[in-house]
Amino acid sequence: MENILSVKKWNYGNYSSDNYGANSIAIELGARTIYYSYNTCVAFKGKNSEGKYFNCVSVNYWGATTGKHLNWIDGGNKKNRLTAEEFEKNLQEFLK
Repeated sequence: MENILSVKKWNYGNYSSDNYGANSIAIELGARTIYYSYNTCVAFKGKNSEGKYFNCVSVNYWGATTGKHLNWIDGGNKKNRLTAEEFEKNLQEFLK
């Protein structure tokens, strides 16, 4: 069983100021990491309770700043990004 009491929060972005960095937050809960752009989950990775591994990034539906955040997360690998439907389906399974 994963230790969900192990929580870590950090800024995954490349901002020179913490004021801006507050909008690119990652939260690690045990073996799971969830990435936020502003208050929206845009990516996640790790294993769910059944041991299935996920590494999912959403396509950019929001704008230039979130696009920058997504590029920081996946290095600009846009071909592997998921549609909103795929992303939501995987997120629900990931959170089991």
